[in-house]
Amino acid sequence: MPAHRPKAASDSEEGGPEIVLSRVIHAPRETVWKAWTEPRRLANWWGPESFTNPVCDVEVRAGGAIRIEMRAPDGVVYPMTGTFREVSPPERLVFSSAALDAAGVPLFEVLNTVTFAERPGSTELTVRFQVVRRTGEAGPYLAGAKVGWTQSLARLATLVETNPEKGHVKR
Repeated sequence: MPAHRPKAASDSEEGGPEIVLSRVIHAPRETVWKAWTEPRRLANWWGPESFTNPVCDVEVRAGGAIRIEMRAPDGVVYPMTGTFREVSPPERLVFSSAALDAAGVPLFEVLNTVTFAERPGSTELTVRFQVVRRTGEAGPYLAGAKVGWTQSLARLATLVETNPEKGHVKR
């Protein structure tokens, strides 16, 4: 019989928390869709308040890659990668994402499902964030996920409601 060993912090664990956030954004669905799928627009709102995205590369197609580097106000860069699994314009995006540690190793993997429901003069956006796999080091990142997504969606709403054609990337 194999000896039992305690899990190391870097061992992977299955599953984890799920976050579901909905927000009505006072902009047409097509505008909100573009903000999610055009790199220049995505870079302007992705991430918590005061973060910038010096790298924001997305290939919006099933199997397409995602690479975003979020820079915190203190200069620390938080890289993430992912893959689009489903792209159904302008109704639904499904993609995996993973925050990377300093060595480029995923700390966790998340399945994200974003739906865009057209409403009169607005869009109802729903984001479902489901942790699929995580490491012991993922805790602090996942603990801030709900706040981070809430702030990101507020930034998105501000962008598309006040300046829907904005394409300038803050670096």
